[in-house]
Amino acid sequence: CNLQPKDAAKMPESAWKLLFYTLSWSYGTYLLFFTDYPFFYDPPSVFYGWKRGMEVPTDIAIAYLLQGSFYGHSIYATAYLDTWRKDSVVMLLHHVVALTLIASSYAFRAWEALLGLPLLGGHNPTPFLCPARFWFRLYWFPLKVLYATCYSSLQLVPDIPFYFFFNALLLILTLMNIYWFLYIVLFVAKVLMGQMQEVNDVREYDVEDTKR
Repeated sequence: CNLQPKDAAKMPESAWKLLFYTLSWSYGTYLLFFTDYPFFYDPPSVFYGWKRGMEVPTDIAIAYLLQGSFYGHSIYATAYLDTWRKDSVVMLLHHVVALTLIASSYAFRAWEALLGLPLLGGHNPTPFLCPARFWFRLYWFPLKVLYATCYSSLQLVPDIPFYFFFNALLLILTLMNIYWFLYIVLFVAKVLMGQMQEVNDVREYDVEDTKR
């Protein structure tokens, strides 16, 4: 392959993310559609019978382990290993928020945060798969996750702990989803207007910027 040096440098990062997202998506799909969990078709069901200190099923604990390990690693990788991009600060914040949701929801058995994990894992398969990112991040995520956490949780468990804490973090993730979708819109606009001669990641700094 005749890769440019900058593209070759990004290969390990891209290959690792492709591997993880494939595994994460597959396992999330398995949990949502091939088990008895009704989370996808009946999102409020995550709050049925909720109680403090409830046991975490093994298969869901595995989802916690996979996601928690990945985002824990990603905080370090984004800060010190990955190519620095225009959205790297936002990406770093995303990983911190995601890891906080994972750890705290496991500690407090707050299933509302876990509800989003299969979707969170599944809506990152590729940075510029526009229809998929819109469908999962800006349609299913608010419709399924935010509806259950912001509205259904109070109806089913009026004294649900850390209601504002978890929902604030989930809303922050939603704002980040909108932020990244705007990058996709910018990319498509540049292609349609002929301002981009080759496919480039619009999140990357221009060569002229890096020389300043």
